[in-house]
Amino acid sequence: MFMRIPRRKTRQIRVGDIKIGGDAPVVVQSMTTTNTDDIDATVAQIHELERVGCEIVRVAVPDQKAAEVLATIKSQIHIPLIADIHFDYKLALRAIEQGVDCLRINPGNIGGKDRVERVVKAAKERGIPIRIGVNSGSLERDLLEKYGYPTAEAMADSALRHIRILEDMDFYDMKISLKASHVGLAVEAYRLFSQKSDYPLHLGITEAGTSFSGSIKSAVGLGTLLAEGIGDTIRVSLAADPVEEVKVGFEILKSLELRHRGVNVIACPTCGRLEIDVIRLANEVEKRLVHVKQPLNISILGCVVNGIGEGKEADIGI
Repeated sequence: MFMRIPRRKTRQIRVGDIKIGGDAPVVVQSMTTTNTDDIDATVAQIHELERVGCEIVRVAVPDQKAAEVLATIKSQIHIPLIADIHFDYKLALRAIEQGVDCLRINPGNIGGKDRVERVVKAAKERGIPIRIGVNSGSLERDLLEKYGYPTAEAMADSALRHIRILEDMDFYDMKISLKASHVGLAVEAYRLFSQKSDYPLHLGITEAGTSFSGSIKSAVGLGTLLAEGIGDTIRVSLAADPVEEVKVGFEILKSLELRHRGVNVIACPTCGRLEIDVIRLANEVEKRLVHVKQPLNISILGCVVNGIGEGKEADIGI
């Protein structure tokens, strides 16, 4: 171990049996891409996510059909289930009745105070936490008028506003996200909020992009915050198979030594001294061992200059 990052102390909540915040490890989440009411496809995708280590999964609940199948989906999976709700408070109430482990809502877009109160009361009775999800693309009009455009200050103000709505209803079982597709904006929003509140933070760069570009943006944005001790759970948002989101998420955490799960392949970039096909071998090893959960460093080096010395640092050297 070469570094130990002191983490920001936050309140701790539970999503199902998973602890988030406090002294709990940073948790890796993902979201399904199937139509939620297609039970077989949704469950199959969640099983694939479980296979690569996903610890919490979120599903979109755009309509009543999706809300009505949540209990069936939950009964067939092994990780906590989050219902993502917008606009219709009745969908949130139905999701709670279906036994989801967490709600993702924006209190400002599900109706008036009476409707928010009904959702909060039902969630509190069932012990279901709520994630307040602030997004730079859907900030309140008055905040945009105040700041001129989406800023880190506007995002933090929005989050604090929504927190106050729930706190005024005696609800404190929350985690918060402040997402933007611009890496710098998201980083500054999370930094600013973390100075003003101790609620646990869900980190993400929203609409980050394809598997290639999105992985890089997420690694930079999430990695920056995590290296500063900010963040309690992460989702790497990619326009790709969500399995890739989980794999990239764990790689980010492993790089910062915040989590130790699965195989860490160490491979040289190759040069003219090469005597074996390192690229093919490294990719094959990584692919074949993707399901290994035990932390394992495997060194695949073809260099007579550094290979032997660096190989000694690994559990297995090839």
